[in-house]
Amino acid sequence: MGEFFLFPFFVIIGLIAGILGSMIGVGGGIIISPALTFLGLTPPQVASTSLFAVSSTSVSSTIAYAKSRKIQYMLGIKMALLSIPGAIIGSYLSTSIDPGYFKALLAVILIGTGIYLMFRKSITNGNRFSLESGWVKILFFSSTFVAGIISSLFGIGGGVILVPLMIMIVGLTMHLAAPTSQFILMITSLVGLTTHIILGNPEYLPAVLLSVGAFGGAQIGSRLSTKLSEQKLRLILGFTFVGIALRLILDFYQSI
Repeated sequence: MGEFFLFPFFVIIGLIAGILGSMIGVGGGIIISPALTFLGLTPPQVASTSLFAVSSTSVSSTIAYAKSRKIQYMLGIKMALLSIPGAIIGSYLSTSIDPGYFKALLAVILIGTGIYLMFRKSITNGNRFSLESGWVKILFFSSTFVAGIISSLFGIGGGVILVPLMIMIVGLTMHLAAPTSQFILMITSLVGLTTHIILGNPEYLPAVLLSVGAFGGAQIGSRLSTKLSEQKLRLILGFTFVGIALRLILDFYQSI
């Protein structure tokens, strides 16, 4: 892990993850975790090291979005409080999950994320639910809790769950959901990261390099979010995530 030639690789991966994670609100870890998995890190190392960069991205994005007043703070705090217990549980689960199943489950999440990104408008447009309904409340609260588990178990942040929840149930627009998601991820990822540190999981050098790139990338992404075509970006990322997922599934089957 200490080879000099990997240093710029980690910074570049962090930069890309920061830009894209900030723009679409799903967290840069969705890019970093597969990269670390392919490098051969164990599940707790992948999750904790990625969470360093996710924390960096979310802190940087939150600072940038706070200046433009796009964050819904009260909603964000309520959802963060629901996801914090999940983040702690996810950190502990990462230490016991089999590496093969870790890849398979990560692939499922990537496919789900890819499909959501490619068909977001079809999924969210016209599909609105009210928190007045009992089953919708159960769905909302349980999904937010699960987002915390996913965040710390895979190191990817829970934005892939949080953003659709805020759009379809709370009724936020994408331009408000993504910044609010970054605010929630900042709180959740810092809690999960702290738990991972206590457990002794992170690889600190890659984590710092990834975080440096992610922090700068998040600043760039928050500025580009209103200038680039969101639809084209979502399509490119969607196909990319599905392709990465297929590679992870292939690795899983070869390890059986």
